[in-house]
Amino acid sequence: MELIEIDDKRFPNKLKEVKNPPLKLYVEGEIQNLNENCIAVIGSRNCTEYGKKWCEIFVQELVKYNVVIVSGMANGIDSVAHNTAINSGGKTIAVLPCGLNNIYPPENLSLYKKIIQSGGTVITEYEPEEKAESKKFLDRNRIVSGLSFAILVVEAAHRSGTSVTAKIAKSQMRDVYAIPRKFR
Repeated sequence: MELIEIDDKRFPNKLKEVKNPPLKLYVEGEIQNLNENCIAVIGSRNCTEYGKKWCEIFVQELVKYNVVIVSGMANGIDSVAHNTAINSGGKTIAVLPCGLNNIYPPENLSLYKKIIQSGGTVITEYEPEEKAESKKFLDRNRIVSGLSFAILVVEAAHRSGTSVTAKIAKSQMRDVYAIPRKFR
């Protein structure tokens, strides 16, 4: 684990541009990924097969262009995005709402390890032992968006953390793209 502060030359440049940037980041994995071309891929924790399929298609294409995939390591679309990036030979960054010694959700501990082993990065602004709490998810979302030049929203509900992240992205002057739920 490495700590980088906002005045460190390795601190993500795009993140310095946002309102209320984190003053420090705890980092596991490859720090240089933080200053690469990144797109956030976020969405429903309860994704459908349709959403999963289109998330995989888009992430596979983005990886072909050496785009780093950023997400929140939650269940659902976040996990699909991270796993697809890794399985396609790309890089991914997970932004956590907790400390690095207290992985959330706990069932994604193996994904956390897979991200690090594949040359990816896991970051947080929280002290190593801090636990996830509801406010920290919103704080995490400003970092997910802040690292990225655009975000892709997959199957987000109108009133969800993902829709809040899309609003944050717009306020950060990021492009927002969406794959809505399939209509029957």
